[in-house]
Amino acid sequence: MQQSISHNQIIQLSPEAIRIDGKSEVILCASLFYFRLPRGVWQERLRKVKACGYNAIDVYFPWNYHETQEGVWDFAGEKDVAQFLQEASEAGLWVIARPGPYICSEWDGGALPAYLFVEENMRIRDNDPLFLTHVARWYARILPILQRYEQGQGGSIIAVQLENELDFYPCEDPEGYISALRDLAIGHGIKVPLIACAGQGGLLQATGFAEGVVPTCNFYPNDRDPSFEERVHYYREELARRGYPLLVTETNRSHFLLRRLLSAGAKLLGPYLQASGTNFGFTNAANNWGDPLSFLTSDYDFHGMITPEGHIREEAYEGRLLHHVIQTYGASLAEATPLELNHLALKQGGELVFELNVSAFECPILPLRVPLRTWGIAGGGQLDYATAELMQVKHLAQEQRTLFIFHTDNEGEVQFTFESETEVKNTDMIVHDSQSKGRVTLSFQSSDDEARATILLSDGHLLEIIGMSRSRALRLEGIDEDGKLRIETVAVQARESREVEITWQLSKVDQLGSFAEEIKYLGDDVDYLERHGIYRGFAWYQAQLPQTDNDYQGFILQQASDVVSLYTGVGYMGTVTPGGTSRYVPIPEAIHVVPELTARVEIWGHTNFHDTTLPGLQLNSLKGLTGIIGVTSTRDINQNWRFKLMQTDEIKDEYAATGVDDGQWPVVSIGGWLSADLPAHHCYRKHVKLADKANRWILHTPGNFTEAYAYVNGHALGQVNPHDPFLDLTPFVHAGETAVITLFLDKTYIALSGHITLYEGTSASEWTVAGCQEQGLLQHAKASRINAKPVTEAIAMKPGAVAWLYGELEDSNPGLGWRVYTKGRDMKLSVFFNGNLVGRIWTQGGANRPIFRGGSDESFYLPGAWFHEREEGNELAILLEAVGLETDAILEPLRFVPVSDS
Repeated sequence: MQQSISHNQIIQLSPEAIRIDGKSEVILCASLFYFRLPRGVWQERLRKVKACGYNAIDVYFPWNYHETQEGVWDFAGEKDVAQFLQEASEAGLWVIARPGPYICSEWDGGALPAYLFVEENMRIRDNDPLFLTHVARWYARILPILQRYEQGQGGSIIAVQLENELDFYPCEDPEGYISALRDLAIGHGIKVPLIACAGQGGLLQATGFAEGVVPTCNFYPNDRDPSFEERVHYYREELARRGYPLLVTETNRSHFLLRRLLSAGAKLLGPYLQASGTNFGFTNAANNWGDPLSFLTSDYDFHGMITPEGHIREEAYEGRLLHHVIQTYGASLAEATPLELNHLALKQGGELVFELNVSAFECPILPLRVPLRTWGIAGGGQLDYATAELMQVKHLAQEQRTLFIFHTDNEGEVQFTFESETEVKNTDMIVHDSQSKGRVTLSFQSSDDEARATILLSDGHLLEIIGMSRSRALRLEGIDEDGKLRIETVAVQARESREVEITWQLSKVDQLGSFAEEIKYLGDDVDYLERHGIYRGFAWYQAQLPQTDNDYQGFILQQASDVVSLYTGVGYMGTVTPGGTSRYVPIPEAIHVVPELTARVEIWGHTNFHDTTLPGLQLNSLKGLTGIIGVTSTRDINQNWRFKLMQTDEIKDEYAATGVDDGQWPVVSIGGWLSADLPAHHCYRKHVKLADKANRWILHTPGNFTEAYAYVNGHALGQVNPHDPFLDLTPFVHAGETAVITLFLDKTYIALSGHITLYEGTSASEWTVAGCQEQGLLQHAKASRINAKPVTEAIAMKPGAVAWLYGELEDSNPGLGWRVYTKGRDMKLSVFFNGNLVGRIWTQGGANRPIFRGGSDESFYLPGAWFHEREEGNELAILLEAVGLETDAILEPLRFVPVSDS
């Protein structure tokens, strides 16, 4: 047997168990995030998690939530970490603390401050001295707080996680990096176990197997995968070989899956986001949950047990039932080891059989040959088997009586064997005849009522066997000392909208930048917002177009993100979400182009996950844009390319040079040569005469292909990304010359589709930029209210228009608050309530609307904790942006639904 790994005298880990204060425990852990909940509901949510049967929470600590500007720290009020940890301890919940530095969590930048992304020559999330210097400043703030709230030190933290799913990231030195984080943690007095989780099974890549750091697993399978247990057993055995238990720090939220993990020997069950919340403020992220870009909603809800506003879902009752089962077997289950698939050997003898039925989504936990001493019953004997799940054993303090409570959806059968004479009495179960002395076999039918039988042992002890339906077991709240079961009454909550006392006013405002705070003059070169200290919120770029003899046909926004609304003068060009790519924006017919350009940019959020599909999805990607090109010529160059079929060993650079003699090559359309071999390596060359009055040239290569590489005048432009098909030729060409464009297509079964276009034009210049965050927006809303006019019906706004919508909500008894539903078309809302940005919504309609993930994309939550007393008033200020292009944007009257305490 492996020796127990002791991190301190309070928490001990071994392959068989987690021991806290000397007692073996199965940890049932729910994610609950203080930064996504108003401080006024922390106690209420912690209480609900506890009531759902969970004995622990895991909580991230987002670095950029507490350091919004470099060197400016905030741990007060809504950000009072110490108070949250105190309340978690008082609620009787253990805590797994996850201070990053990177946390993922669908949070802006994965919690890495955006100022890090503009540091030159720094490798984030790696063993880089410059990055670790910054991390050390964060750890110096957060770790002393965590140390004060460790188990046995005044709090209930039982583990501290370093980093998060590092195996998804191209870290060059995971061992060195995790070791450096470990040393920082130890240096700040952390004594509980240090853990590091693998997101896709790469234990080495996630932890480097750094000494003193416990690897853990995050599993997100298809819950119905019939072979899932085999995968889990592999990791349990690998970790046991290293002396560790299997700790599942993240997984799906169904308790069906948690039962399966328990069957494979997991000692920590950590379903991610059982208690939902809200991304208040500009804290949302963007990632690749879409096609390929998706924006995270302000609502942060993956349909776990508790909704963002605090409603209890049905899955919560499954959590309580699983808790009852785990508690029933106690330390014997907490120290159990797998025998084979779906079988656990209990420490004190006997087995648990997990009767898996994937198609029915069922996994009852059934006892087999479990000795009665497991429950402190003297005199020998065992529970031979049961076809119903044993969910609770209760000793009645005032009597010599023990209750065994079983449940099933079918017929249940239970058999005991005793070493002495017994008598079955007071039964409404079926008693089966037995040929063996001391054996008692009972059966009952599942029903809404309870079936009971009493077994009198020779020493006078009574065993009362109770059978019930599974639906009744889910509602079992507790057992009184007289043996009476408390069954929760099912109450149907009426969550219908109702009339609220509210008046609305609308104030139309200048969409071109009157919000902006300090204006910075950039000259003829423009760069990303973070390079100018703008890390969140809105920004306005303004620039001038040069005079030209040719009419402008459109504009190319270069390397732009997240949400960009473009204007020429007051003429609205449209709103796009390029994801860090370039984007061509044609000029609508009715718009007259003037030299003044304005690009209103909203940082929806820095990506929380490193993905190379789009430039804006790389973890250190920046926001804003790097230029705007006024397009004066759009040329279709799909035809008349010179073609050569290449051999595998031929070098691309040799055929991309300007001096290559291609005069005898066939002339074809791009991608048009039929090859018998696969893969086929094709070279296409085209000589293009460039405009003599342009200064920017962009090649657009949309479509589908296996791999494509582009060159111009012998200079490599790189591999073509079909999600970012704009290639800038400008550094390698000159006005009026003939440029040689070379494309290499490595074709398999996918032929190139789409037309290749060459855009020619001129760059905008004389740039300025200015940003505006929450407080600046609120100040603008306050100043603009003087011009507000009453509105009573649906609101219609012309494309590109911007307005403030104001409402006074009178509610002296808000309870848990209100869920507010929106309905409309092409309207984007930024909703402030009593000075807090509570939600960002983009209503349906229009081809430019991005994909939204993470929760409701049509509603926002007004927390009851943020309501004022009646005499102070409760103000909604909603920034409206009309982001469609073809028709007016519409916002229908908002629908308010009260949140009940359920």
